[in-house]
Amino acid sequence: MARWLRPLVGALLLLEGAAALSFLHHRYEELVQALFRVQSQCPYITRIYSIGRSVEGRHLYVLEFSDYPGIHEPLEPEFKYVGNMHGNEVLGRELLLQLSEFLCEEYRRGNERITRLIHDTRIHIMPSMNPDGYEVAAKQGPDSNGYLTGRNNANGVDLNRNFPDLNTLMYYSREISGPNHHIPLPDNWKSQVEPETLAVIQWISSYNFVLSANLHGGAVVANYPYDKSQDQRFRNHRRTVNTPTPDDKLFQKLAKTYSYAHSWMHRGWNCGDYFADGITNGASWYSLSKGMQDFNYLYTNCFEITLELSCNKFPPEEDLERQWMANREALVAFIEEVHQGIKGMVSDENNNGIAGAVISVQGISHDVTSGDMGDYFRLLLPGTYTVTASAEGYQPLTVTTTVGPAAPSLVHFQLKQEVVRKPAERKASGTRMNNKALQKKVVPRATRRGTQR
Repeated sequence: MARWLRPLVGALLLLEGAAALSFLHHRYEELVQALFRVQSQCPYITRIYSIGRSVEGRHLYVLEFSDYPGIHEPLEPEFKYVGNMHGNEVLGRELLLQLSEFLCEEYRRGNERITRLIHDTRIHIMPSMNPDGYEVAAKQGPDSNGYLTGRNNANGVDLNRNFPDLNTLMYYSREISGPNHHIPLPDNWKSQVEPETLAVIQWISSYNFVLSANLHGGAVVANYPYDKSQDQRFRNHRRTVNTPTPDDKLFQKLAKTYSYAHSWMHRGWNCGDYFADGITNGASWYSLSKGMQDFNYLYTNCFEITLELSCNKFPPEEDLERQWMANREALVAFIEEVHQGIKGMVSDENNNGIAGAVISVQGISHDVTSGDMGDYFRLLLPGTYTVTASAEGYQPLTVTTTVGPAAPSLVHFQLKQEVVRKPAERKASGTRMNNKALQKKVVPRATRRGTQR
């Protein structure tokens, strides 16, 4: 199917029996009520859980969609959306509530596309990461809201500048050929982050997320890693240095999936800025330190992008329906991107899953690891790849596989345990080595040279 036809076909599928939705701004209590209303309407495919509390004690709620809520099914990828990280950037918050209602209603209507998506994906939706900041912004209202009012959390901290700085560690690690994934956290990291940030870090450490987006406002563009440039000499100025990840082409494809499914993001000219195809490398726009999308990529298996969705950070209610229609297909199409590349099980010779196995792709210096059950997911563009699975105590295994454009290729790895010689064998081997060394002392030089290969 031609690339330009896919968003159109997807949109037509979603138009079948579209639900009647309410387009209102939701304060915290109203947001909670909306989430529990969706859960009550679709109890068999949803679950609500809290990952923690904000500074002022508000729950950070997540609504999960799955055919088996609360359970990770092997080979079923985990996806997440996070909204309202900046409390005064509210469109993402409302869009995720609308998306939640939409997924529930369309599933009940029997929409084949949505049913398949929920059956094949475990979807986690957090409408607000910063409920305290939102309440500050909401008191001002859309008309009088200042550009920064409510942006930070209740402690006055910008949550998108509050994650541990793994970029600096990664740049140094790259110079010494150190690890290229799952960069370890600093020893004192918990004392340096806010309650909301801590809750998110613990959340993404508990689930093997594969793909994610966090929703912002103030521009209209799909922003992909890295956000932080390696050159930090000009600390007090906005730097524009393109800083690609090893998965740069894949990230561009993910960003374009959203921008071209969006009604106008892909056009490029928005809010007085121009971004070709409606996408940008984060550091190419301006360098940002301690951001959430880079942290996801460097600390977990998750590929995350940042979606800037509106020029107006706090759009009026009369604009919410237009914004929903502009983003609806894009929000669904981006979730579907989790189903690409390769996935499979890493197991031992007794078919027991191996957790923490490293999956390496030749030519791409960024690895992923298997989850608790031994399943792994590696997003890749179509092509042929040489892939290696390795785990401590096992012999690595390398295969060549071809990835198509339609669905992920299944590539399983069954690893054999490394042969560990018994102490007596090692001692005997050492004796033989000593004998050989001794022989070298007594065998004439000419003879020794003749026996060398």
